[in-house]
Amino acid sequence: MAYYLSPRFLDKLAVHITKNYLKLPQVKIPLILGVHGRKGEGKTFQCELVYERMGIEVVHISGGELESPDAGDPARLIRLRYREAAELVRVRGKMAVLMINDIDAGAGRFDALTQYTVNTQLVNNTLMNIADNPTNVQLPGSYDENKIQRVPIILTGNDLSTLYAPLIRDGRMEKFYWEPDRSDRIGIVGGIFAPDGLSQSDIDALVDTFPNQAIDFFGAVRAQIYNEQIRDFIYSVGLENVSRSVVNTTTPPSFRKPDFRLAHLIEVGDRLVGEQRRVNDMRLANEYNRVLSQGGPSPSSDAGPFYRAYPTENGHRPDDGNRLNDDQNLKSESQTPPTPPSSPPPPTHPSTHPPSHPSTLPPELHQQINTILSQGYRLGIEHVDRRRFQTNAWQSGPALPSQNAAAATAALERCLGDYAQDYVRLIGIDPNTKQRVMEQIIQRPGR
Repeated sequence: MAYYLSPRFLDKLAVHITKNYLKLPQVKIPLILGVHGRKGEGKTFQCELVYERMGIEVVHISGGELESPDAGDPARLIRLRYREAAELVRVRGKMAVLMINDIDAGAGRFDALTQYTVNTQLVNNTLMNIADNPTNVQLPGSYDENKIQRVPIILTGNDLSTLYAPLIRDGRMEKFYWEPDRSDRIGIVGGIFAPDGLSQSDIDALVDTFPNQAIDFFGAVRAQIYNEQIRDFIYSVGLENVSRSVVNTTTPPSFRKPDFRLAHLIEVGDRLVGEQRRVNDMRLANEYNRVLSQGGPSPSSDAGPFYRAYPTENGHRPDDGNRLNDDQNLKSESQTPPTPPSSPPPPTHPSTHPPSHPSTLPPELHQQINTILSQGYRLGIEHVDRRRFQTNAWQSGPALPSQNAAAATAALERCLGDYAQDYVRLIGIDPNTKQRVMEQIIQRPGR
């Protein structure tokens, strides 16, 4: 299959690699080339095409290898692979490169939540040391006086700004932002669909239909086209016979050429775009990470000023049993007919614990209750004793009336009296999604 190699990409890598093998007078040549750009744009694959075109030997390191339970192992691995690439140049008489894929995933720091380990520091320091002394790369515990061959290093990543700043300075690393233009995209997509006989006009129309999608999107579209035939094959042989039909068989199944018409490709592409939108609409990880980064609950993006996002103040999620109890409380409350405003409140049962707080709630809590109820949310409470508070083992309390703020306030005061020796937190729940929109501890024993 004739894959498309971008002339811009070829030019950048060819110049950088060749320059590192030349002895230019009094010229400081960066050893490292950082290829960065959007996810799925084919950075690694374009690099492989360049290596194949130029006949270059490649020694690979994955970003996942840059962490280890043993301190120093990733840094030792980088030195070992670098010396291995230098030995290939000496033995085979061909140019070689050390390529580290997804460097930002292995050695980058994206936010305050990213753990910055000793290995992360050693990896950054080792790469800087090699960039400064490319012919004197020693292994721990040994020393070789003989200089080794200088070998260029190619890094790929999505965001090089997550790396240690002194590593990516211009003297050590040359940067190349890879963003394929329309002609590059048409050439690459044409190579993907080359065996399928798509016309040039169909390739142009397919690229223009999805102008904001990454290159790997079109490869996924082509793979999805075969799903229909594979589904027919599964049900033709039977689900229980699929394994023996595809594993260690002398007659593997064959498939006819699928429907590669432009309209069908666009239909499959639209389905993939729809799945992407669903992922982006959920954004659950963003909410979770934002809460952790703030060390406690944060304001929800779609709630009022008093709402605090899930999880709790100490950063833990309540257990699923508590959430199930919340749903049951809401369900039972929704089945109970509303109490007329003129009816007197239900009689107060005597508390087993004497109240340890004033009979009236603080004004800011009154305002918070009004705000929650005015937006259609429900209120409930959870409580926990001192010992279980350390393990975050909250127990669900009764749901509070949602007819008006006065009834909810009165019920909340009674609950605080009933659980005077416990931690008590107020929760707000969306009755439609059954999700929490607020959690706040409103009582601590001894205060």
